[in-house]
Amino acid sequence: MNRVSIQPPPPPPQPPNADPRILHARAITAANIDRSLRNNLITLYSKSNLLSYSLRLFHQISSPNVVSWTAVISAHCNTLFALQHFVSMLRHPTFPNQRTFGSLFKTCASLPSLSFGLALHSLSLKLGVSAQPFSGSALIHFYSKCRLPIEARKMLDEISHKDEVCYAAVIVGLAQNSRPVEALSTFADMKCSDIGSTMYSVSGALRAARELAVLEQCRIIHSHAIVTGLDGNVIVGTALIDSYGKAGLVSDARQVFDENLLSMNIVGWNVMLAGYAQQGDTKSMLEIFNAMEARGLVPDEYSFLAILTSFCNAGLVSETDWWLTRMKVDYGLEPAIEHYTCLVGAMGRAGQLEEAERAALTMPLIPDAAVWRSLLSSSAYHKAPDFARSMAKRLLEIDPHDDSAYVIAANVLSNAGRWDEVAEVRKMMKDRRVQKEGGRSWIEVRGKVHVFFARDRRHERMNEIYAKLVELMEEIGKLGYVPVWDEILHEVGEWEKKEALWYHSEKLAVAFAVVSGAAPPGKSIRIVKNLRICRDCHEAFKYICRVLEREIIVRDVNRYHRFVNGSCTCGDIW
Repeated sequence: MNRVSIQPPPPPPQPPNADPRILHARAITAANIDRSLRNNLITLYSKSNLLSYSLRLFHQISSPNVVSWTAVISAHCNTLFALQHFVSMLRHPTFPNQRTFGSLFKTCASLPSLSFGLALHSLSLKLGVSAQPFSGSALIHFYSKCRLPIEARKMLDEISHKDEVCYAAVIVGLAQNSRPVEALSTFADMKCSDIGSTMYSVSGALRAARELAVLEQCRIIHSHAIVTGLDGNVIVGTALIDSYGKAGLVSDARQVFDENLLSMNIVGWNVMLAGYAQQGDTKSMLEIFNAMEARGLVPDEYSFLAILTSFCNAGLVSETDWWLTRMKVDYGLEPAIEHYTCLVGAMGRAGQLEEAERAALTMPLIPDAAVWRSLLSSSAYHKAPDFARSMAKRLLEIDPHDDSAYVIAANVLSNAGRWDEVAEVRKMMKDRRVQKEGGRSWIEVRGKVHVFFARDRRHERMNEIYAKLVELMEEIGKLGYVPVWDEILHEVGEWEKKEALWYHSEKLAVAFAVVSGAAPPGKSIRIVKNLRICRDCHEAFKYICRVLEREIIVRDVNRYHRFVNGSCTCGDIW
C-alpha cells in the first residue's frame, strides 16, 4: 500500500507589519525554505531593524546570488558595512545589477564618500548598467548630495528611458544646490515629455520657485499639483505654504495651510510660523503657535527659531529674551547658535550695541560669522563707526573673504567722513583679492524673469526704463524725497552722487515694472534682491509707492519690505 505523503499546509498570510521571525519560524516548520525565501526574509528583517538576523540568515545561504548580495547590502544601506559586503560580493565573485548599484550609490551619498561613488560609477559604466533607471536615478541623487548638480544633470541626459523617479532626483538635486532656474527648466522638460509627476518633483520645483520668489511659477506649479491630485500630499502642501510665504503672499500660504490642516505635521506648522515671522506679523504668528499646541503638537527648535526671528526683526529685546528663556525652561530645548543670534540681533537693532557684544561673548556657544555680521549691520544702522570697525575685525578673523565685512565697514566710516580709514579698508580688500558681490534685482513679468544690475544698459527696453526712472525720481523729489548720500563711498561731485544712487538695480526693476505693465492697477509690484536693500532705495520706495498709488514689495536677503502709503512694514529696521 502506497503511502500518500502529507505536506503541512502553507503558513497563512501575515499582515505586512508582521514580525519576520514568525514568518521565518513558520517556513522552517513547513520545511519549505529555499534561497528565494531567504532573500525575502533578509529584506524583511532589515525593514524591521533586525540586522543581526538578516546577516545570520545570509550566511546560511550556501551559494548567494546577486539578489542575496543585494538584499544584505540594502539591509546595511547608509553604513560602511554595505561597502564591505560589496567588496566581498566582487571577491565571491558575483556581478552587481542596477539595484545593487542603487543601494551603493545611496550609501555613498549618505556617508558621504565621493571617491568610492566615482569608482562605482566607473564600474557601472563598464557593466553597462549606469544608464538604467534604478541605478541612474540613484547616481543622480549621489551627485546632487555631493554638490555636483551639473554631473547629476548630465546623468539624466544619458538615461534613455527616463521615468518620473529620474526627473524627480534631478529637480530636487538642482533645487537643493541653488540652481533654481535649471530646476524649473527640468520640471518643464518633464511635463513636455509627458512624464508623470511625483510629490518629490513637484516639491522640488516649488523649492526652486521659492528661491527665486517668482509668484507666477508658484501658481503654475500649484495648478499642476491640483490637476495631478498631489495638492493634498503633506510634502507638496508644505512646499506650497513655504513658496507662497517666500513670495510674500502669506494669505495664500495660509489658505493652503487651512486646506491641509488635518494632515499637517510639525514641519508644516513651522513653515507657516516662518511665513508670518518673515512678514513681521507677530500677532498671527503667536496665534498659529497657540493653535499648534492646542492640537497636541510639541514645538521644536525650528518653531522657536521662527518666533525669535520675528521679534528680532522688530528689535523687541525683552520679548526675544523671554521666548529664548521659555524655550529652555518650559520646553527643555537647548538653543543653537541661530537662536542666540536672534537675541544678539534684537539687542543690536534696539541700539544696545555694547550689551549685544557682551551677550555674544558670554553665551554658551562660540559666536560664528553670522553673530558678528548681525552686530556689524546694527552698527551701520546706528552709525557707530568705532563699533563697526571692531565687529568687522571679529568677522574677518573668522572669514577673511567675507565681502560684507569690508563693504559695511567702509559705508559706516565714509558716513563719518573718515576717508583715510575707508581707503585702508578698501586696500585690505584689494590685497586679499576679495570681490564685492554684485547687487542684482529681478522681477517676474508674465512668467519671464527680468534681471537688473546697477547702471544696467543691457535690457531691450532700457531707454524707456531710464526715462521712466528719471520721471519717477523727479516726482518723488517734489514730494520731499531727500537722497541718502551716506551710501556713496567716495568724495565725488553731486552729479556723480546722483547718478550712483538713481540707477540702483531695484530702482531699475521698479521702472521696468511700470513701463511693462507688470502689475495691473491694484496689484503689487514684487521685486527680489540678492543683497540687503540700500537705505536710499528704501527711502525712495516710500515715495514711489505714493506716486504710483500701489504697493511695492521687496524681498531682500534679510526680510520682506512692504511699501504702502509712504511707509514700510519693517519700521525702518532691517
